[in-house]
Parts: sequence; C-alpha cells; structure tokens
Amino acid sequence: MSTPIQLDIPFFAAPSAQVLTGGKTSAEALRRAQEQGLAKVVNLCPHSEDLGFDEPALAAELGLVYENIPIAGGGDLTRENAQRLAQAVADAGGPVLVHCMSSNRVGALFALKAHWLDGKSIDDALAEGRAHGLKAMEAGVRQLLER
Repeated sequence: MSTPIQLDIPFFAAPSAQVLTGGKTSAEALRRAQEQGLAKVVNLCPHSEDLGFDEPALAAELGLVYENIPIAGGGDLTRENAQRLAQAVADAGGPVLVHCMSSNRVGALFALKAHWLDGKSIDDALAEGRAHGLKAMEAGVRQLLER
C-alpha cells in the first residue's frame, strides 16, 4: 500500500486517496507531489488569477496531465462545470489535485457535483463540499442546490 500524497499548500485536504484538494499551489509543491505519484492537476482559477508561476508549463515538464476549469465566482458554478469536474477526476488515471486559491471554489463545485450528478441529499452534498474545501460560499451553494 502506498503512502498518501501530502502537499504543503494552503487548505490542503485529502478527501480520498485519489482526490486531493487545496488552495494556491507552488512550483515546489507540484514537484514534490509528482514525486509522490500525482497524475493530474485541475486548476479552477481563471487566467486572471496569478499563481506566481506557469502551472501548465510546469505540469507538462513534470509529465502531469493539466486541466483548467475557470471558476471566477458564483456565476461559474454550473451543472456544466460540475460535469467537467466529474469527468476530469474520472479521467485522471491516478491521484488528482483540484485547487483554486483558497479551496472554497473546489468545495463548492464538489458539492454541486455530489447533488446534481451523484444524487446525494443537499445536506450530504454540502458535507462533501466542506470535506473538499467549501467555506464562505456555502450559503450560495445551498441556494443553488435548493433550486
């Protein structure tokens, strides 16, 4: 049995052995994660948010699959983006890191996926969202789920 990947990034969580979540990454954190077996990076930051390094280029250099699903705010919390997240995780081929700047959008999108695509109750979906980093956006996500 392999050791779970550990990342030194803000708001890091490992809701499962295959899905890691967190906030702003760094080049060094991605290098260490790749050495530990990370297969894919899913960045939810829009291009206007500066990570301080060229994450797509570094991912390519490290042999990591890279995908960007830009979530700038509540207006991007859509069923289509929840489906894109579900597909990105399903196609990862190994451990995947899903991140934004604070992990809040990560948790929000996982909560929506849990309810809209996985059929979980609103309370269970919100709990899943919190496990993946949902914090300040919870009230807005609840409103979306209750529609």
